[in-house]
Amino acid sequence: MEKSLSVLNYNGQIISRIEDIANILRKTFAEVSSNEFYPQDFIVFKRRKEKFKFDFEPSSNENYNIEFTMHQLKDALNKSHPTSPGPDGIHYNMLKNLNENSLCSILTLFNRIWNEKAFPASWREAVVVPIPKIGKDPQHSSNYRPIALTSCLCKLLERMVNKRLVYILEKKNILSKFQSGSRYGRSPQDNVLQLETAIRDAFVSKKHLVSIFFDMDKAYDRTWRHGILKDLFNIELRGNLPIFIKNFLLTRTFRVRVGDVLSDEFYQQEDVPQGSVLSVTLFIIKINDIIKQLSPYVHGSLYVDDFQIHCSGTDMSFVVRQIQTAISRITEWADKNGFVFSVSNTKCMHFCRRRGLHRDPEILLNGNVIPVVSEEKFLGVLLDSKLTFRPHISNLKKKCNKALDLLKVISSKSWGADYFSLQKIYKSLVL
Repeated sequence: MEKSLSVLNYNGQIISRIEDIANILRKTFAEVSSNEFYPQDFIVFKRRKEKFKFDFEPSSNENYNIEFTMHQLKDALNKSHPTSPGPDGIHYNMLKNLNENSLCSILTLFNRIWNEKAFPASWREAVVVPIPKIGKDPQHSSNYRPIALTSCLCKLLERMVNKRLVYILEKKNILSKFQSGSRYGRSPQDNVLQLETAIRDAFVSKKHLVSIFFDMDKAYDRTWRHGILKDLFNIELRGNLPIFIKNFLLTRTFRVRVGDVLSDEFYQQEDVPQGSVLSVTLFIIKINDIIKQLSPYVHGSLYVDDFQIHCSGTDMSFVVRQIQTAISRITEWADKNGFVFSVSNTKCMHFCRRRGLHRDPEILLNGNVIPVVSEEKFLGVLLDSKLTFRPHISNLKKKCNKALDLLKVISSKSWGADYFSLQKIYKSLVL
């Protein structure tokens, strides 16, 4: 990574000083999460709506507002995975080796934060590590993904809060049944199987099926915080739980780290903090209503921000009309919630086994024709228009062969890796 960050091309200038590279990346990440990144119409709408402040105080007698227990703390700690520490230097391995008295002190701290409706300022600080996007030019600052390292203590409390929030959402049936992301007993395979079943039904009944695979541009970075609070208020959450989330979403500060050098501090005006368990649930709440924009003839699925819709019929003009109407309603919803779809990365697929030549559907997104492709990757599965899965298997075989070549290089009867090391590599890279 340091090699890829040794130089940046910024507005035609070559930047090689590490401090300058860190600050250019800081500026790029700050712009993405700023209000100016939104369309102008939404900025006007946003400012008008944010004049209304939500009062979460009236009722705090619900069970989800009670204090946390030692069992809940230990359960959250056991489910935490080793990650890099935040600015405070505290990591999970340290927390997992604490004695009972120290855990009691942490639990007391958490319950004080919970009951006193406070939020430590240091928990809003993070260090951002820029990771280059695969296949993109590492000399351009926009081709880096920001990975935020936040306090493990904060993430531990977030995990406890998130469990209560998910329980309430599931109990009240708030989340769409077509959303499979971060839900117990659900997986990406559910969405893949749902689409595959619809395609095979269309093949059997000799129908056309048109599917649109949407790509949200900077989905997490565009998540409107006030909109999340509005959704929490509308589902009648009151007391400690929504107030903690409100404090959690307040303006946060970040520093970009390149090697051992830290950039100047920058403020993150919008979005949900990346790398947080709670952030995923909050994003799911914000995007939940998008599926409600579909008509009875159009079906869809969500896996967090992976959004897909499809419609089938014997008459292609009917299918196109239904899909186009759905897209119009979806984009109208997106305009009011701060989301933007990438036209170039949104794809259309026409699944059909009917004989004869068929014209590809012409469907518009924001006035531009959505490109029709013969293959598209959907939640890790490479789909083809005839649903043969040959491209998927071929691609999988190539990836496995590359990993097997690595095993051949490091294995030998007289030297090289031992049996158990080879087995671990095989399970990680091939199996």
